[in-house]
Amino acid sequence: MGEIPRALTIAGSDSGGGAGIEADLKTFTALGVYGMVAITSITAQNTLEVRLTYDLPPEVVVAQIEAVADDIGVDAAKTGMLSNSGIIEAVAKTVKKYEFPLVVDPVMIAKSGAPLLRPEAMDALIKYMIPIAYVITPNRFEAERLTGMTIKSVEDAKRAAKYIVEELGAEAAIVKGGHIGGDYSTDILYYKGTYKEFTAPRIRDGCYHGTGCAFSAAIAAELAKGKDLIEAVKVAKEFITKAISYGVKVGHGHCPVNPAAWVDIPASKWRVYENLVRAIKIIEEHGKLVNPYIPEVQMNVVEALPKPYCNDVNDVMGVLGRIVRYSDKVKAVGPPSFGASRHLARAVLKAMEYNPEIRAALNIKFSEEIIEAAKRLGMKVSYYDRREEPPEVKAREGATIPWGIDVAIKRLGGEVPDIVYHRGDVGKEPMINIFGKTSIDVVNKLIKILKELSK
Repeated sequence: MGEIPRALTIAGSDSGGGAGIEADLKTFTALGVYGMVAITSITAQNTLEVRLTYDLPPEVVVAQIEAVADDIGVDAAKTGMLSNSGIIEAVAKTVKKYEFPLVVDPVMIAKSGAPLLRPEAMDALIKYMIPIAYVITPNRFEAERLTGMTIKSVEDAKRAAKYIVEELGAEAAIVKGGHIGGDYSTDILYYKGTYKEFTAPRIRDGCYHGTGCAFSAAIAAELAKGKDLIEAVKVAKEFITKAISYGVKVGHGHCPVNPAAWVDIPASKWRVYENLVRAIKIIEEHGKLVNPYIPEVQMNVVEALPKPYCNDVNDVMGVLGRIVRYSDKVKAVGPPSFGASRHLARAVLKAMEYNPEIRAALNIKFSEEIIEAAKRLGMKVSYYDRREEPPEVKAREGATIPWGIDVAIKRLGGEVPDIVYHRGDVGKEPMINIFGKTSIDVVNKLIKILKELSK
């Protein structure tokens, strides 16, 4: 094995970028594997339909496999669209020569319903590809065609997976549960005479175009790293669940999965953390300036993950324990943590509904002088009156702040202001919220206002 694991996809090209080698290469990159391709077919395809397919000559497919295997090397490979028997036979013969582990995704029908495997090629797939597969990954309908069984339950999937291994000759088989009903999607792996189940909640409003491609590519990537099959499938299941959940909302048909979510989410969390650390430092460096404006409920500053990764208060990072007065200065009680400030998080989530770029906020003590200073600096200011809060909103836990921010934004015609304030109510302290694109942004706005006040 080289310094970086090397994985090869032998599959068709999806011009829409959602499936095929495009999805495979995105998956390889996200999982830290060097990706290579042997294109079998070219499709003119988008999220709605497959308009045209063009199969490459088998010798061209073989030449691509040999070119990368002879020079770069292959630690694991996967197949996708192998549309005719000539390509299938040629690929099988070539793969056997190099003996790298092979994940076979028996692609038969596109998400749009277009056939991607010619009827005459089914026998070749069973005869030549399945016996050399380290693992094959059919969905329910593909497994039904391979086995002649009807699959409607997990038990049916188990029987099909066992048949594919013991009768058709694959080393292992995974019958995927995406098309089997229920609140959970359960994939069945049959390997070395035993079953293993991989379960995740069914995602009702996710994106599914490219699911099979990315899942099989993820298995190949983990095998290329030297992982055993069970561990590879476990990672692949987690990977594809995340890719479906945070799919890319493009096109007018079946939206594609998002392999980049695997790395985007932790990277985004780290960037938010770095911003919070810097924002806290700025506040503490200007402690004497900030100290008089710490409210009775203390101060916090928060920043949310970007869309589409931000869905609730647990995707918003704030200061654990808040920011408090410390002698004549201020100090953060704890470290930046996700879910640390539910009140400010709800305010940011509401603001993001109007402008996804506004992902941060802080709270300070209400002061007419601060409002006037902000206006002198050209900042946009709005407000809401807690006495006007509808009874049904007041009765709902956590609904007051989103309602108030919504009212304040609507006062500006749907534009998120720099500052939203309210004058309090019975038992409720008056407050100012400052909004911005990052936590550093809102802290800098605060310091700018306070310096204006101190002139």
